[in-house]
Amino acid sequence: MPIETTENDARPLILTGGGGGRRSARRQGLREAAERLLRHASSGRTTTMTAREPSMLVRETAAEELEERQSDWAYSKPVVVLDFVWNLAFVAVATAVLVLSSDEKPNTPLRVWTVGYGLQCVMHMVCVCLECRRRSSNRSPSSSCSESKSVCSYTKHLESANTMLSFIWWIIGFYWVSSGGQELAQGSPQLYWLCIVFLGFDVFFVVFCIALACVIGIAVCCCLPCIIAVLYAVAEQLKMQEGASKEDINQLTKFKFRKVGVSTFDEEQAKGDSGGVMTECGTDSPLQHTLPHEDAECSICLSVYEDETELRELPCGHHFHCNCVDKWLYINATCPLCKYNILKNSNYEDGEVV
Repeated sequence: MPIETTENDARPLILTGGGGGRRSARRQGLREAAERLLRHASSGRTTTMTAREPSMLVRETAAEELEERQSDWAYSKPVVVLDFVWNLAFVAVATAVLVLSSDEKPNTPLRVWTVGYGLQCVMHMVCVCLECRRRSSNRSPSSSCSESKSVCSYTKHLESANTMLSFIWWIIGFYWVSSGGQELAQGSPQLYWLCIVFLGFDVFFVVFCIALACVIGIAVCCCLPCIIAVLYAVAEQLKMQEGASKEDINQLTKFKFRKVGVSTFDEEQAKGDSGGVMTECGTDSPLQHTLPHEDAECSICLSVYEDETELRELPCGHHFHCNCVDKWLYINATCPLCKYNILKNSNYEDGEVV
């Protein structure tokens, strides 16, 4: 028998269907809003990564420059002399203690370890001598390139082997000192404390090198202008200027930056979102370049260009603060971004980026 459905009976079904449709529409609207939010966040991250990419290139170039400078400074005359004095002092102290402690009879072979430690110091000085000789021969025009490379390879392998042996020898010495215990400290005090001093110095030196590397890495990432200022000061003090001269730098085009939209936007918006115009200085018919807001930033110090800021444009088209890039070019005559050498314009004209 068919069941009659009245209007009142059907109304809840209609309401139910309508409520489900609204909930479905609401869920769809929330889904679309979430998708739009995710797309906006993703585009924001992409824009940030794109905007920060030049600064990362600058910092990679600075790290390479620091690595090259570290190698040069490590074999400079003052550092080599200090290194020799330091290692000769270790050898002399070890020899003196071995002679003075001839009547001591340690329960572990500490004399063998002390002799091995002194031999490692001598081996290190031999490696330094070979490397200094190779570097001095490279400066002479009559030196052979193949001979220099073979000496360099031999020296590196020898230094690497000596470093690895030093690490293993340190572990052996620590084990012998620890296993000797109180009896070793009382029966052979001179050898015991000599080994303690040598082991402790090695630990201090390793910790110091790691801490220094961390500080330099953080400074390169967060405070690159400070690193450039230090390199600039050291280059002037030690007369190690290998980049462009001040006359070469002053020949590069200088611009003055002027923000666009400062009068129409509020001050906060003008500081962060407005672009500007670069106007050439010192000419009757100055050139002008328009910069969007994402390019109105120095890739060295990561500061936004302010009004009336002096900029320096390199022949490759990249621009920076004058104070930032002038010190960089005095150290290294290449662009921090593309490594174009400002002293070799012919290479750039031929399409070659140095």
